[in-house]
Amino acid sequence: MGLAAPAGAQVDAQALRVRSLAASCAACHGTDGQAAAGGEMPRLAGLPADYFAAQMLAFRSGARPATVMHQISKGYSDEQVRALAGYFAARGGR
Repeated sequence: MGLAAPAGAQVDAQALRVRSLAASCAACHGTDGQAAAGGEMPRLAGLPADYFAAQMLAFRSGARPATVMHQISKGYSDEQVRALAGYFAARGGR
């Protein structure tokens, strides 16, 4: 008989997966989406989740022009996009 992981462990594992996904955004958009003020890259922290997700899907479909985001966005599933959207929305606009 297998033992189920405690609920807290499942939440921690999910949070770790989302943080790992978000870490790949840091090179351009700053740690936790806190891009440098006055920089060319937009801040992701504090963006409304629906807006973030819509922009990622627009990059993926080619509806929104981009230099590299159209390629990067294709590497994320819809579920991952939603998870990232929630992650960055929760970071606030500090």
